[in-house]
Amino acid sequence: MADSTSGAVGRRRRIAVIGVAFIILAGGGLYWYQVRGPEPARAALPAARPVPVSVAVAGRQDVPVYVTGLGTVQASFTIAIHSQVDGIMREVLFTEGQHVKKGDVLAQIEPRPFQAVLDQAKAKRSQDVATLGAAQKDLERSKTLVVQNVATQQTVDQQQARVDQLKASIEADEAAIEAAQTQLDFTMIRAPSDGRMGVRLVDPGNLVHANDARPIANLVLTQPSAVLFTLPMQVLDDLREAMARGPVEVTAFDQNNRRLLSTGKLLLIDNAIDQATATIRLKAMFDNADERLWPGEFVNARVSLETRRSVIAVPTTVVQRGPQGLFAWVINADNIAEPRRIELGPASGDLTVINSGLAEGDRVVTDGQYKLQANARVTITSSIAANAPPSTSPAGAAP
Repeated sequence: MADSTSGAVGRRRRIAVIGVAFIILAGGGLYWYQVRGPEPARAALPAARPVPVSVAVAGRQDVPVYVTGLGTVQASFTIAIHSQVDGIMREVLFTEGQHVKKGDVLAQIEPRPFQAVLDQAKAKRSQDVATLGAAQKDLERSKTLVVQNVATQQTVDQQQARVDQLKASIEADEAAIEAAQTQLDFTMIRAPSDGRMGVRLVDPGNLVHANDARPIANLVLTQPSAVLFTLPMQVLDDLREAMARGPVEVTAFDQNNRRLLSTGKLLLIDNAIDQATATIRLKAMFDNADERLWPGEFVNARVSLETRRSVIAVPTTVVQRGPQGLFAWVINADNIAEPRRIELGPASGDLTVINSGLAEGDRVVTDGQYKLQANARVTITSSIAANAPPSTSPAGAAP
């Protein structure tokens, strides 16, 4: 029984030793075949595939530099139309949305009470004028009687005072007539400026007061229009330098940065920086002849700072960020990729200015960078020249 057990254990040991020896021999043979074997065997191993990439050729061109801020459109004038007298609204003479000229009649207040006050003031003046005429005649007679020693000087003085009093009354009557005429004129509500009428807020037949909080309607003048917008305070020096060189162009795009609305000029930079938001407020004026800008509308205002002349520019997708900073993949004449550190200038649309690191004619990778390693071989699927005009999109950055 003990002998048979010992024999079984021995057999298992021999099988294990033989298995280990076989594995060692197989591994050694494979190593010799791949590393130490003949040249044809090693040459048969598959080589690494080239990485497909898209490239652009860096070139020199003129690049306009922009900064863009979100703003709102404001009308040149926004006027709330109120009545200047109390009375019943007799009629409204404008149409909602109508263009009106300065002086056009917009509405009328019932004029009869004010006409009666004016007539009364005129009648009072006529009465005082008649009384003055009689008093002046009495004064002349009194002066004659004094010369004849029939009347005293006191009588003459009293009559002179009477004449002066009536003259003052007439002047007061004329002032009352002017005031009554003004009140009567106020019953005709006129446009104080050119512009477009808004929604009517008071209907005919309602009693209106001079101190009503709600206006009859609002009048806005949209030609020209202004855009108030903000920019980071870091571009303040660039803005001031641009204004010192001459008029600064501002282009207004819609809120989605797709549609060009109008082109104008930068009017002013606010006199203080908002410390809470670290921004500076600006105002630009637009002729707005076609009324593309609408009061209260949100727009993107793109300010043209300068144009960089004959600079190296590449598509923005070329720029990569790594542990050592910004770099670009450059393809040499042998179609080998190598990373190269770069320094950026301003961006304009889809292009970025390269201050250093690239030369004119360098082929730089625009797509496929995530597959690249240093000294990797590439195959070029498409190639473009990076000297196309920059995008008209309002995106941009200051230098």
